[in-house]
Amino acid sequence: MSYETLKVETRDGVAVVVISRPEKLNALSARVMDELDQVFTAVAGDAAVRGVILTGAGEKAFVAGADIAELSALGPIDGREHTLRGQRVLAKIEALGKPVIAAVNGFALGGGCELAMACHLRVASENARFGTPEVKLGLMCGYGGTQRLPRLVGKGRALEMLLTGEMVNAQEALRIGLVNRVVPKEALLSETEALLRQMLANAPVSLRFTLEAVNNGLEMPMDEAQYLEASLFALLSTTEDKREGTAAFLEKRPPKFQGK
Repeated sequence: MSYETLKVETRDGVAVVVISRPEKLNALSARVMDELDQVFTAVAGDAAVRGVILTGAGEKAFVAGADIAELSALGPIDGREHTLRGQRVLAKIEALGKPVIAAVNGFALGGGCELAMACHLRVASENARFGTPEVKLGLMCGYGGTQRLPRLVGKGRALEMLLTGEMVNAQEALRIGLVNRVVPKEALLSETEALLRQMLANAPVSLRFTLEAVNNGLEMPMDEAQYLEASLFALLSTTEDKREGTAAFLEKRPPKFQGK
């Protein structure tokens, strides 16, 4: 499938999705959101793709925010639909069941920061900048930022970012837990792919169930979350990959997982 605003390349089980509007600093237009929805629907149904790297074209921006021209034209009815639609797309990424890592190669502002937070991990280049400047436009986060940011960095630090609209640099983002790693910009994609492939060496069903336990368990009381964990553990105990993984350990050889 071809896309107008995305470039997609798949190699050895990894899909690299590049948001490609460098002249607009990869801003999230309605078209970009439609195509992200399409590509992650396709990835979800493609057993050959086991993980995703999401990044932006050029050296200036991952995604510098929403398309302001489109935002300026929104009224209350279409404004609500705009946010709900964006939330659905980002929720689809978060619930993919396959690891998704954002390779943040510059500005990740507004919707771009929200998009990065919907990915399971974030690797930032040294020149990356993160922020939620919607309050400077008379708006607020609309793609889940008011909910994901406090879960990642804590309520107080999140409120400081959300209410001031000011940016933080890559090292500060690392310090507060907004990103997992900071790497030189020339090594961003290679370091991100190496991290992803480290995950993909493990059993695919184990990865999917671990993501499910974390994503859903965070919204549950502890006893319910642990019940979910136990149930998923029990299901994994019936898989061929569990038998292969334990046998390989006992036989002191690398496992050969089949995702079954």
